[in-house]
Parts: sequence; structure tokens; C-alpha cells
Amino acid sequence: MYLLKWPVIKEKAVSKGIDMIDLSVGSPDLPPPADVRSILAEEVEKEHNYGYALQGLSAFNDAASSYCRDRFDVSIHAHEVLQLLGSQDGLSHLALAYLNPEDYIIVPDPGYPIYSACADLAGAYTYSVPLNEENQFMPDINTVPDSILERTKILIMNYPGNPASARATKEYFEKVIQLALKHSILIVHDFAYAELDFTENKPLSIFHVDQAKETAIEFHSLSKSFNMAGARIGFVTGKKELLEPLANIKSNIDYGVFHPIQKAAIHALLYEQPFLHSQKQTFKNRRDVFCGALHELGWNVTVPDGGMFVWAKLPSSFTSMAFALKALEAGVVVTPGHAFGKAGEGYVRIALVQEENRLKEAAERLASIIL
Repeated sequence: MYLLKWPVIKEKAVSKGIDMIDLSVGSPDLPPPADVRSILAEEVEKEHNYGYALQGLSAFNDAASSYCRDRFDVSIHAHEVLQLLGSQDGLSHLALAYLNPEDYIIVPDPGYPIYSACADLAGAYTYSVPLNEENQFMPDINTVPDSILERTKILIMNYPGNPASARATKEYFEKVIQLALKHSILIVHDFAYAELDFTENKPLSIFHVDQAKETAIEFHSLSKSFNMAGARIGFVTGKKELLEPLANIKSNIDYGVFHPIQKAAIHALLYEQPFLHSQKQTFKNRRDVFCGALHELGWNVTVPDGGMFVWAKLPSSFTSMAFALKALEAGVVVTPGHAFGKAGEGYVRIALVQEENRLKEAAERLASIIL
């Protein structure tokens, strides 16, 4: 609800003529690779590309398989790939595909709002597990009551995370997989920020864990990795039998991704690894500039290990909304933390989607509110 209202509030502030630095939406401000744009431009001129796409090109599945092998050292076969109209397309239809009314889906709190919204669309229930600094944003799933686990069909995880840009450990994934196998729960790992991992380690796929393919699927997005957010293309990987319910739902509600977009995405997945390195370095530099400026000014926010957000804890004198409104007055748009769940109260999410000089200016404006 808050995320729906927030753009209206933001527009009212912009209409006052204030120089706004918008750090509210996690949409990359940079373009896709030049060759990706060239392929897209070339393909849209071809007359035969304007029919219904109906399903993903086989070359896309092959490219996604190669990408997962090269980037994450996991074995994904072409038949274990389901193309999506962006990862949100798949996430929004999860409950319709896998849940019956009154089944449960376990979601992180704070978490991306579609995780809970998809359950509402299907008449299912959500059970929230709180993420916080004390549990390193990796909650003990074994604390979920057995009465809930018995009725749970899906458990959603998101690492590197949004809004809290945390990274999971392999040991944590192993514990969750064992619980899922015991209770016949489908693990859904939202891996949209896989390429924005600022550590020296390879990004951690759920499929690095033994037996994960028996109980998990993993979502990928070209929006954040290749700056193709408006193109709406992504994919989900996993055992074919686990993907089939989602594939069946999609076959009844959409006609596939525009072929020129698919062909541009195929090139990105196969040939743009140097771009991915540059993209990660850009966001790492932005993180360092922004967090460094806040630290110098006395606001010691946690420096994220990945993702494109800073999950900033506020002084106790501020609610999330009160600070966000003050930030608007100062000319910076951030998202109040309670928009992502009750556990998000006392935080704001700040997206690193401006150039470094603007981020430094934003840091100065935000710090002036609390100092």
C-alpha cells in the first residue's frame, strides 16, 4: 500500500520545483551494453518479428544455461530454464501456480512486496519471518511453528537482498534445503542481484547446495545485471517438474517476450561478461562514495556486501515515514522501510541509482536531517 502511495507523494514534492535526487526506485540509471542495443534496434526492423512469441526461443534457454554455468558454476540444462517477462512476472504468479486457498507461503520481513502480494491474489496466507541485524538477515527457519510448516507450500529467500542487501552463507542454504525436503516445501530463491556481489567470492546460487534441485527454483533478472529493466525479460531455473506449474499458468496469461528482446538478451547472456564486471564496479564505487560520505558526516549506516541498496537504520527519534518526508523536503527521495514489512520500520531504503557526485550531495542532504 505504501509503495503505491509513495509516487503520488513524490510527484507533489517534485511539482514544487525542488532539485530532487531520486533514490527511491531500484531501476538502473545506466543503459544496456551497446551491442545489446544494436541487436535490439536491428531486430525490430525485421517484419517477421511481430507475431506472438508464445514461448522462449530455444537459443535463449541454451544461453541461460551457459550463463549459469559460467557465472555461478552450477549445472543447469536448457530444459531447466523457463523464460519470464522479467522476474516479477514469475514471482507475481507463484501463488496461483503452486498454492491452494489457505495454504501458506513464508516470506521475509522486510521483503520485496510482491512476495506477500502474490499470496493475496491466490487467497493464500503469508507467514513472515523477521530479518534483522542480529540474525545477519538469515533468520532461523526452524523457529516457524510446525502447524505453519505443515501447511506451507513455498518459502521465499532473496540474497543478495532487497531491501536489506545481505548475503547468505552456504551453511544457511543447506539448513533451509533440509527443512524444505523434510516438509515438502518449494524454496524460491530470488537471485535478481546476483551480479551485484561486492565480495571476492562467486555469487552464491541455491544450487551450490546438494539436493537443492529436488526442492528449489531460482529466479534471474536481466533488469539489474544488464540494465534491461524496461525490456522485461528474465528467467527461472530448476527441475523441469518444479517449473511446470508456473509454465502452465503463464501459457494461459501471456504470449511470450518480443523476439527482438529475446535475441538481445541471448547476446547479453553469452557475450557481455566484461560488462558485468564494469557494472559491479560502478555500483561498488557508488556504495563506497555514498556510505563513506555518510560515515564522515556521522551517520554510520551499514555498508552492504551486495545489491544496489543501502538499508539505513534511523535514529530512534524518527519513524520511517517521518524521515522520508523530511528527506523530500531536503530534495532526496528514499523509500520508507515499513513499505517492505513491519520489521522495516526504523529504516529507509536508498537506491544507488545516481552518479557519484549526486550520491555525495544526497548524503550531505540526508545527514543534515539527523545531525
